Amino acid sequence: MRAVVSRVLLLCICLLGVASCTSTGPARPEAVQATSYAGEPYKVRIVDRSRFDKRFWPVTVDAPISAPAGSILIDTQQRFLYLIGGNGTAKRYGVAVGAAGHRWSGAATIGRKAVWPAWYPTDDMHQQTPNLPRRIDPGPGNPLGARALYLFEGGADTLYRIHGTSEPWTIGTEASSGCIRMLNEDVIDLYDRVNEGAAVWVR
Repeated sequence: MRAVVSRVLLLCICLLGVASCTSTGPARPEAVQATSYAGEPYKVRIVDRSRFDKRFWPVTVDAPISAPAGSILIDTQQRFLYLIGGNGTAKRYGVAVGAAGHRWSGAATIGRKAVWPAWYPTDDMHQQTPNLPRRIDPGPGNPLGARALYLFEGGADTLYRIHGTSEPWTIGTEASSGCIRMLNEDVIDLYDRVNEGAAVWVR
């Protein structure tokens, strides 16, 4: 009897060992991506993308327009940002766009790029919310998030940006004061792929 029990226990241990070595379950995003942000001055909060509509997950698609590689098209109706590639494809990201009355559309260029920028609310924002500070320091709670791409038109700052966000739940909605919000992970990825001077179309 003891011999039978021993063989059963040994079999169970072996099966557990095999199972642990051959597990194919998905890795947690934190485990996969955390090392990518080890050099950041502030913690990048990894978002659980399973809570978002899959339409807003980054994906490679056919380019919606013919434009030079590195250009950006923002579709405010669909809440998508397209980074145009050089082979007829584009990388598409989900974004949040301006709420009613705050949207901006037109052609611009990336006039400046910034890592973990400070935020300076505009005069209009101060009129709507008088208690806003004049400057909000960089960090995880800053509304501009981990990166910002500043949109210029005719050489002048439009005051609109493509930037990260401290409110990831707004992605896919009309929530901003006109800027284009992205998840911090996505805007870091976009930032590394886009050069100053790149063309941007917002429609």
